[in-house]
Amino acid sequence: MIIDPSVTACFDVDPQRGFSPLCPQELPVAEGDQIVSELNAQATFGDLRLVSKDCHPPQAPWIAATAEETLQPVSGNFPDLDVKWPPHCVVGTEGNRLLPGLPAEADYDLVIEKGVDPLKHPYGACYHDLQESESTGAIEWLQEHGITTLIVGGLATDYCVKTTVLQLLRAGFKVIVNLAACRGIAPDTTREAITAMHQQGAVLIDSSRELSRAG
Repeated sequence: MIIDPSVTACFDVDPQRGFSPLCPQELPVAEGDQIVSELNAQATFGDLRLVSKDCHPPQAPWIAATAEETLQPVSGNFPDLDVKWPPHCVVGTEGNRLLPGLPAEADYDLVIEKGVDPLKHPYGACYHDLQESESTGAIEWLQEHGITTLIVGGLATDYCVKTTVLQLLRAGFKVIVNLAACRGIAPDTTREAITAMHQQGAVLIDSSRELSRAG
């Protein structure tokens, strides 16, 4: 697949230690710490590189007090919360940091922080809310920079990656999902996510080796 870097950006979705075995008490995704080399490899095919991060508060209605509460519905009138999750990627903790081997945050062209509001638990990196009415600025930034193609990887395939990819597709971008740069939480929801992204128009590749630069 031939890529024109001048109109391509690489999007690292939530590649944080809190989603990896490096922080086993948070929300570790199996092999979540093994995507770094592919994220760095795909970055060579775009002129811009952006990263999103969950930046959660230490207390919120969506935080599960026990393992049994995980994925149970959040009770109460919270339109931008759906289910409960273990505390993860809390600002100021190890889990909030990017995976070892990725660039420093300052070296990315754009850093998107999401999930800061305790009453909102977004998955996609393009909106702060589940209703997708409050933009993070990612779409607008990409448009302003003349980007038409995104190469996406990150954590986790079945939640934040899937939602971000679908948001980008709806915004009119061509989206390439590098499966070697992703890991999912559960096999069944990961398969469903891959199917959904493909059906909505995403191009799926097995690794960055399938890419080549124009010119």
